[in-house]
Amino acid sequence: MNKSTRVLLVSLLSVAVLAGCSKKVKEAPEAPVDTGTSTTQPTGPSTSGLYGPGDLDTDSCLRQRVVYFDLDQDSLKPEFQAIMACHAKYLRDRPSSRITLQGHADERGSRAYNQALGERRGNGVSSALQANGGSASQLTVVSYGEERPVCTETNESCWSQNRRVEIVYTAQ
Repeated sequence: MNKSTRVLLVSLLSVAVLAGCSKKVKEAPEAPVDTGTSTTQPTGPSTSGLYGPGDLDTDSCLRQRVVYFDLDQDSLKPEFQAIMACHAKYLRDRPSSRITLQGHADERGSRAYNQALGERRGNGVSSALQANGGSASQLTVVSYGEERPVCTETNESCWSQNRRVEIVYTAQ
């Protein structure tokens, strides 16, 4: 090899090494994509600062009682965090209130798998509520698996509606 080729190779190798050793820069998270499922922002509790039973029907955040999941996932999507905070605050403000978290899955997968997936989803929502201050004694998880679909067509749009946890207040 001649001298100019060696210099060129050493230069390219140096640039490659420096590029590999460069400081990693964290990218800012992208703004959440509006899926149409949670377009309203929490309005907060009534004038006293505490939630009351009437707020379950009037507060835009508390009225959102369905949490949707991706296929075969049991982790909470970021867009549902604000809803979890509202429901957890309601539980803190009203210690006598109780919630049943009904886990569901779409029709794909075995009956046993969907039953377990519905339970894991319910437990995921329960964990999120507890992380925001809700009490475990106020929460009950029930899994219906694929047994109670809200949509019975065989397509992704329908299946995505069935991958959910419903928040049902059993005591207000």
